[in-house]
Amino acid sequence: MNLPFPQEMVSSPVSGSPQAIASLRKLRIAIVHYWFVNRRGGERVVEVLAEMFPQADLFSLIVNPEKAPPVLRERGIKTSFLQKLPGSNRWHRHLLPLYPMALEQFDLNGYDLVLSSESGPAKGVLTHSRTCHVCYCHSPMRYLWDSYHGYRDGQSLGIFSRPVFSLASHYLRLWDAASAQRVDYFVANSRNVAARIRKHYRREAPVIHPPVHVRAGHLSNRIDDYYLFVGELVDYKRADLAIEVCNRLGRRLHVVGEGEQYRRLRRLAGPSIVLCGPLSDHDLREQYAHCRALLFPAEEDFGIVPVEALSFGRPVLAYGRGGATETVNGFYPGGPFPAADSSGIFFRQQSPESLSEAILAFENVEDEFSPLLIKRSAERFDVSYFRENLESFLSQKLREFHADGLEP
Repeated sequence: MNLPFPQEMVSSPVSGSPQAIASLRKLRIAIVHYWFVNRRGGERVVEVLAEMFPQADLFSLIVNPEKAPPVLRERGIKTSFLQKLPGSNRWHRHLLPLYPMALEQFDLNGYDLVLSSESGPAKGVLTHSRTCHVCYCHSPMRYLWDSYHGYRDGQSLGIFSRPVFSLASHYLRLWDAASAQRVDYFVANSRNVAARIRKHYRREAPVIHPPVHVRAGHLSNRIDDYYLFVGELVDYKRADLAIEVCNRLGRRLHVVGEGEQYRRLRRLAGPSIVLCGPLSDHDLREQYAHCRALLFPAEEDFGIVPVEALSFGRPVLAYGRGGATETVNGFYPGGPFPAADSSGIFFRQQSPESLSEAILAFENVEDEFSPLLIKRSAERFDVSYFRENLESFLSQKLREFHADGLEP
């Protein structure tokens, strides 16, 4: 079923009635997330979902106990048979051909509502005809669809695993498209992702931006002489581009994160580059608060990192595609400073020349940015907006689901 719903970005809270919200608390709910092997945007969304629905049971393909959020570990997470395979935490991406079978083994009979957190995959679970399945989609699997060729030809796959990945991907795309029909209602985390859902799954999805703890942001009286990169150190995040440009320009750069590219990036880093590794929330906030600007060279689905930087009043220099265009009020180099509420600068290509141009343009107008207005621009992504919009959406869709004659 695919009932119409307004496609415009939700930018202000839409409160559900107290009765409707209370009724959600009475439902038996399952939350399905693809894996907990690090703590990124998808995992942070699940944390908020778990807070919203304390009665929910949690399911995941694989869990790394050292990386799973403590608040979720305490609740208990039911894992698939992949959890028992040696090295599954480290090599989880190489188990891609086994994902469909593993997801379909979860017994979700008896649940009133299933919330799948999709990017990995998660939506491929089997649900009863009386169960309403809502998928909060961070993105259709990038390595099967939009980024397939880049991932296949990237450095993360070896000469032997590349043909296996190519063969498996062909069949997994068929399964992924078919499993999209198991979802009753999709929600996209950005207009960018809503377009991908429409393209690959032929489904419509309203946009509810993911929750960001913007209230943790604050304005600092001291800005230090360094740029900042934050993210998992994998190919598509393009930390290598930020490092190469800062090497060329002799600019200081702090790189926060870990991942399979760490050793390679350490070899690329010159004397002005500091690889900080993973940081605690407190230390990361300090990095945000005192940087000159955030460098964001990836094409992201939404991108929580730029919003976090904005919440500290820091400008963002972002590649001008993907989710950053929805969160950053940016402009391209070459003209005068356009508006007092500008929050960043875009660059047109993922190339050293284009990013260098953006950095030099930023430094010419650095004093024109208003930290206070930048911080205010991030407030529309606060956790409270996500909670209220999602509660309202779920209440509405559950009524529609049951009105279609699917009352349990």
